[in-house]
Amino acid sequence: MDLSPAATAPAWPVLASLGLGLSLAVAAAALALWWRSRGRLAALERTLAAVSSQFGPGAVDPRTGLMGGDDFEAVLDEQALRCDRGEGQIALLFVDLDGFTQVNDAFGHGTGDAVLRVASERMHQAAPGKLAATRFGGDEFLIMVRGDAEAAQRQARALLHALDLPFEVGDGRSHALTASIGIAFYPLHGARPRLRGQAVTAMREVKQSGGNGYAVYDPQMAIDQQAEAALLADLRDAVARQQFELYYQPKVAASSLQITAAEALLRWRHPGRGVVSPAVFIPLAERHGLIGAIGDWVIEEACRQAGVWRNDGLRMRVAINLSAHQMRHSEVVARLEAALQRHRLQPGRFTVEITESLALEDTAATQHTFEGLRRAGLHVAIDDFGAGQTSLAYLRRLPAAELKMDMSLVQDLGTSADARAIAEAVIKLAHALERRVVAEGVETAEQRDLLVAMGCDELQGYLFARPMTAAALALWAMDDSDAPAPEFSASLFEETQPLMLD
Repeated sequence: MDLSPAATAPAWPVLASLGLGLSLAVAAAALALWWRSRGRLAALERTLAAVSSQFGPGAVDPRTGLMGGDDFEAVLDEQALRCDRGEGQIALLFVDLDGFTQVNDAFGHGTGDAVLRVASERMHQAAPGKLAATRFGGDEFLIMVRGDAEAAQRQARALLHALDLPFEVGDGRSHALTASIGIAFYPLHGARPRLRGQAVTAMREVKQSGGNGYAVYDPQMAIDQQAEAALLADLRDAVARQQFELYYQPKVAASSLQITAAEALLRWRHPGRGVVSPAVFIPLAERHGLIGAIGDWVIEEACRQAGVWRNDGLRMRVAINLSAHQMRHSEVVARLEAALQRHRLQPGRFTVEITESLALEDTAATQHTFEGLRRAGLHVAIDDFGAGQTSLAYLRRLPAAELKMDMSLVQDLGTSADARAIAEAVIKLAHALERRVVAEGVETAEQRDLLVAMGCDELQGYLFARPMTAAALALWAMDDSDAPAPEFSASLFEETQPLMLD
């Protein structure tokens, strides 16, 4: 479409020669419409001229120095007009920094602002030529890329690499962050006003998969999000009604192959969907602020059940998993102590499991919780050990009495010499630091025999028992005559003194 003055000048001679009998009033209205259209184009051109030198010398974001939101939208509008004229396509990248909230909360807004500045500088360095970018809010950024899908994805990969590097921001610490990037295209994905929402939808798809990646918008994502919204409503109802259940998977002593403890595993039996996997609803609960209430319920229910078993003559050690949300809030120790006191349980016979990645989170909040768990006398285990990169010096400082070997190492024991070497090294390391080792995911007799030979302390997995209800576990423990192997340790039935109340 040619918008030059020659092309857009009013065609009075043509109108006169047509002899269509147009009235002066109609001609005047047509002229007014043409003039308003020309005025809008001129106004847009003036706005674009004001931002053309660097995609906008106007208002800038004070935290990052990136262009202001209005200028960015003007650039996006101008590029959309070019697309409408058949001049290629553009991509909108929605970038969200993974882990920024934790850094900002743990180390303060000064550190957070410094991270945002470094992130914006890296975005400029990762982009060829001038960068059209703005901070949308908090730790979220919008970036426009001219070109095809390959150009947009190439830019996304460059941004991921740049933002994956450690952030040294002058506070004496190295902060590790990644990014989740959603990509939407104009005009491929529809109307210009919907572009940002589509990029956000794609970004959330990455977030739900663990972050540190990019995704291109697909209409199916919107359908999936509608299903997720319905599931979230059901989950809120389940939290309010406490429609959860704990299943218990036994642990066996490697020396005797007898049951000595059990891990509590959360289940949600949806009235219409059946059993919903924790892998589905736990991340949903974490994203929408429900994990705290669910975690509190798990603490109370596990303590209650351990108290019931003790009263029935079964002295079962119970383990629960603490979420990242719980570890970052100091009141979790008080909740544990209150529940143990309420059900008259000894803290030393109750285990809390914390993932290795969370144990490595060197923040004041998590360290305060670790110290509280130690003072309370709780048995602490590091879960998924071997999956991350635990520092030996840091591991020595953790108040953990137990390491749970990552399941991936156990699964490869029978086929990989490397897995066997790593597993043996983990066991020797733990014993050198006076830590016990539990191997989870044991499914074959070969895996069991290798772990026993290596000196592993406890084993857990389908080879011995699948997760079961509390009632099923109690029936198994109390009916020794027909009970399948493995047997329950005799020590579980010895007399024990409940915690004395003040």
